[in-house]
Amino acid sequence: MVVVHVVVSVSWLALMLCLLTLGATALATDNADTLRIAYRAMEMLGDVLIIPLSLLTLVSGVVLAFGTSWGLFRYYWISVKFWLTLAATAASIFALTARLHDAAAAVARHPVGPVSAINLGFVRYNMVIVPAVALLLYLANVILSVFKPWGRRPESGD
Repeated sequence: MVVVHVVVSVSWLALMLCLLTLGATALATDNADTLRIAYRAMEMLGDVLIIPLSLLTLVSGVVLAFGTSWGLFRYYWISVKFWLTLAATAASIFALTARLHDAAAAVARHPVGPVSAINLGFVRYNMVIVPAVALLLYLANVILSVFKPWGRRPESGD
């Protein structure tokens, strides 16, 4: 289960790196074809990977917590990781997926023409901000896993 958890959680982090790279490429380019391809690729990656990676990360972490002496709420760092992962899972499945679909829909409405003809509004920035925030969240979980700060929580009778 440790291997499963490490593989899926690192894959989730890598997915955010890919989305951030594509989003930054789309933000920086003046080439409309590059922008369209980047947003379509982001949507494809998100549709295939966000739900399984986020849910497998959450579930494997909970299974590890209950299946080991670490527990889910015995240590502060594990509790924080749980809540961060739960929030990230919900945000990824609902908010991030919706933003990816918004970007892909915007370029689909304008299959030809320059970037200026595509009414993107804040979409170009969202496609960088959202994966960047998610990546920082996942990196925080990695730091918590490595350094295990804050120690053990008091027992319920203390």
